[in-house]
Amino acid sequence: MADPSSYRPKPGQIPDSPGVYRFRDEHRRVIYVGKAKSLRQRLANYFQDLANLHPRTRSMVTTAASVEWTVVSTEVEALQLEYSWIKEYDPRFNVKYRDDKSYPYLAVTMNEEFPRVQVMRGHKRKGVRYFGPYAHAWAIRDTVDLLLRVFPVRTCSAGVFKNATRTGRPCLLGYIGKCSAPCVGRVDPEEHRELAEEFCDFMAGRTGTYLRRLEQRMTEAAEEMEYERAARLRDDIGALRKAMEKNAVVLADATDADLIAVAEDELEAAVQIFHVRGGRVRGQRGWVTDKVEEITTGALVEHALQQLYGEEKGDSVPKEVLVPALPDPVEPVQEWLADRRGSGVSLRIPQRGDKKALMETVQRNAQQSLALHKTKRASDLTTRSRALEEIAEALDLDSAPLRIECYDISHLQGDDVVASMVVFEDGLQRKSEYRRFQIKGFEGQDDVRSMHEVITRRFRRYLAEKERTGEWVEDGHGDGLVGGAAEGLQAGLETALDADGLPSDGLKNEDGRPKKFAYPPQLVVVDGGQPQVAAAKRALDELGIDDVAVCGLAKRLEEVWLPEEEDPVVLPRTSEGLYLLQRVRDEAHRFAITYQRTKRAKRFRSSPLDDVPGLGETRKQALLKHFGSLKKLRSATIDQICEVPGIGRKTAETIAVALAQAAPAAPAVNTATGEIMEEEPGTMGSGGEPVTTGAPDERRGQET
Repeated sequence: MADPSSYRPKPGQIPDSPGVYRFRDEHRRVIYVGKAKSLRQRLANYFQDLANLHPRTRSMVTTAASVEWTVVSTEVEALQLEYSWIKEYDPRFNVKYRDDKSYPYLAVTMNEEFPRVQVMRGHKRKGVRYFGPYAHAWAIRDTVDLLLRVFPVRTCSAGVFKNATRTGRPCLLGYIGKCSAPCVGRVDPEEHRELAEEFCDFMAGRTGTYLRRLEQRMTEAAEEMEYERAARLRDDIGALRKAMEKNAVVLADATDADLIAVAEDELEAAVQIFHVRGGRVRGQRGWVTDKVEEITTGALVEHALQQLYGEEKGDSVPKEVLVPALPDPVEPVQEWLADRRGSGVSLRIPQRGDKKALMETVQRNAQQSLALHKTKRASDLTTRSRALEEIAEALDLDSAPLRIECYDISHLQGDDVVASMVVFEDGLQRKSEYRRFQIKGFEGQDDVRSMHEVITRRFRRYLAEKERTGEWVEDGHGDGLVGGAAEGLQAGLETALDADGLPSDGLKNEDGRPKKFAYPPQLVVVDGGQPQVAAAKRALDELGIDDVAVCGLAKRLEEVWLPEEEDPVVLPRTSEGLYLLQRVRDEAHRFAITYQRTKRAKRFRSSPLDDVPGLGETRKQALLKHFGSLKKLRSATIDQICEVPGIGRKTAETIAVALAQAAPAAPAVNTATGEIMEEEPGTMGSGGEPVTTGAPDERRGQET
């Protein structure tokens, strides 16, 4: 690990002007390329106290052994040079988008004497017109098959074309009218090129004029009683309309735009692009990248623009590019795009209308792409094995943690404090082993105490199962338990059995299998930093358990904390081990949030009628519908309650007593306006259904 101060430039050496800089490692390999409006100010940020740097930046500067820079005249030149160097050096710490597939294009080889229509992949060639990209090659072939009857352009390979020229016989497409057969001289090069240009115009979106011209020719043929030609033109028009229907109109006619959306998490980002030409979606593509550097959404967009248009010129860069966030600063990027197009380019965030609606569709595609990528990554056996090995190496474990349990605490401003336990075995979710807890040892908000309680309760169950099966080894005093396990077990075993929501009739299920707390994990992960890790470790020590490793994963910087360690373990951003830990942590957070919301909703739907013995949901609904609110029901006499169908006198007396003993509920509050409502929670809506007016919305507090 290099010390950044060993290669820090001397004061005054770095110019205060735009430029591009490169960090190199000890082997002179470029590991990071960046641009700056002011090289002096930007590079100074890298040579500060390492404790103040983001972990990803810290990893980069300690890997590097030297830094060099190149001064340019403008920020646009810096953008162009940065793109060129990233393509040339492929630096490991830069964001690099990778296609999740090689997208096919519809290509027309206008650089040949007889242009050919074909499917192409890979790098674009000079003199070739491209349309797309398409999601599937068969979609291109279907479109071409429809258009060939109207634009009979050559589609054969060079070998087939030469063989037909030599023999003087065209291929099958020439006989059935789907090729103009330039190979045998049916059309000359100029006529065939004109057909190819008309084909390109139609694919570029200039469809209206050509269709009107065909319709006029069809009408003229019918008036001249040339019905066969008119029928042929009619079929041509139908084929063109069918081809057009494959791309629905999404924006106003003649709109050319690219829409770029980004879905991201702490480790990865997915980019989706929709290419709209002539108001229709003509192509779609997507990329996924590992976030190996600290980066904003605007910076991700900037890198996507470089990747998308770095090799493009002219009309391949549209007039309008819609993005979810603008690069900072945006002016150099706009100027760079305009230079590549040869005219002005609008780079903006859609705010309303059809463009915003289409951007939401692109965003959903990006989110699905990221989710699919994560699913594929998680399902790969080799990847999971590497992740477990990396975790074992980073945490200095004796073996790979085949069973990992993760715990998270959730509450809303200290109310309804709950916890979750999720289980991953061999890197995969084991949902049947998930557990959830209510925090009962104290009131209020204290994540550290909550974590200690949850870990204690979970492992008391584990110790109880071990004692039941006789697996304890005596420690020389005849108590059968190791260390402080006996004291902890005896102190809380009876209450723990019911506190966790399990039946109290022993630790076996009806089928004789051990209950879910019977298996110990090799690794306990807690959602949090040093305090939560210390609480979990203390709980295990108090129970005498010393063969379970503990770590914590902090959300903000994705740092891995170990007990009694002052500094965290920082795993590489591309580490499969870190990716697995993040998935485990996020799943625990999701499970805890879901349980907390369920409890909160149930609490706000509670009613004094719930405590009336024998009063079911149907009769409660009937009472509320008859009186309209709990307030009016509480003031009703027993005779008035008896008027409700299905309510006898004895039940009415029980209801009256229960309502009299129950404390009046707090006045309901409209959370949007702060207004105190006259009716209590539980009043009836216009449709006769009970509604809750006192439930808080999400703005009252943030769930953790």
